Amino acid sequence: MFSENTDGFVSYRIPGVVVTARGSVLAYGEARKFSGADWGEIEVHLRRSVDGGRTFGPARQVAHRGPRLPRHPVLAEHPGGKHGGPEEQTVNNPVAIATREGPVHLLYCVEYQRAFHVRSDDDGLTWSAPVEITGAFAGFRPAWPWRVLALGPGHGLQLQSGRLVVPVWIALAEGSPHGRGVSATILSDDGGRTWRAGAIAVPNDERTPSPSEAIATELPGGRVLLLTRTRAPGHRKVATISPDGAGGWSRPELVPDLLEPVCMSGLITLPDAAGRPSANLVHSNPDHLGVAGRQARPGDRRDRRNLTIKLSRDGGATWPVSRVLEPGPSAYSDLAALPDGTILCFYERGQPGALRPGSRREDWPYARLTLARFNRTWLESGSW
Repeated sequence: MFSENTDGFVSYRIPGVVVTARGSVLAYGEARKFSGADWGEIEVHLRRSVDGGRTFGPARQVAHRGPRLPRHPVLAEHPGGKHGGPEEQTVNNPVAIATREGPVHLLYCVEYQRAFHVRSDDDGLTWSAPVEITGAFAGFRPAWPWRVLALGPGHGLQLQSGRLVVPVWIALAEGSPHGRGVSATILSDDGGRTWRAGAIAVPNDERTPSPSEAIATELPGGRVLLLTRTRAPGHRKVATISPDGAGGWSRPELVPDLLEPVCMSGLITLPDAAGRPSANLVHSNPDHLGVAGRQARPGDRRDRRNLTIKLSRDGGATWPVSRVLEPGPSAYSDLAALPDGTILCFYERGQPGALRPGSRREDWPYARLTLARFNRTWLESGSW
């Protein structure tokens, strides 16, 4: 799909995938020009498939097609990091929403400072001019005076009500450019024309320290489940539920069955026979807590490997079914489902023993973005 050191880009990261109303698969991510760092010269590239993800067309840049924007001033406060040069532009955290009516929305950030929205009305072939939606984040400032913002990453939702929901995280940039964040959602109730802030869903406190990247899915009855990356001492994903994706979030709780290697994960709801959200959910992430051969301590960043698919039959309360998709180095992932029940996992993948470029670190998990296809039978019984 996307491999490092190809087409003039050192690295491809941060996968996202959606299936359009016409059944096309749109797979996208960050194309990092000069280094694998989160800040630097980064574009958003997308590839499109019309045969269920078996083959894909060429990669195309889809954001940011507007004027180049200046670097975030917060970088000057944190010298020494891998931030790129003063003329570089970070276009980051793409999040797509494929609607039932056909249009596809794509939201993204520039320099972790401003957010934009584009739309495709021809199944992902062409995209509108960018419209800035940074103003939607103003509603968070009374509760959390953020200086850095980010979407998702992964994909967003169109609820049965028609509301569009995108998980976000916002940070004070204390200690590091991404330091002291909280997780929340932004919403549109008019088909993406305008966006507004929801309520903060996961605070930054002793129970849920350093919340950041989140993924959402709709449950039966219109409720929205948010799973968030944190550095919680329990080493587990944090879950909270809203009645509408906007507010009224339940108290965040650790999910015993979902390990937290401090890494973004994928989450989808499988539809019922009528196409509505069921209680069957699928989750993907590196199911591994070790750090260089030892057990992780609170706050450690874990080795990213052993990407595992898990199934819940009760709306995310328990996850009794588990199957390893990639035992080797593997990291971020996103999930989508085709109309025939095929499940797609688009994920970061490496090679055991491979070295990180320019270092001695082995098991580099970011060599390429790979798309896997499987179904529920494979997940539950191993056959496909």
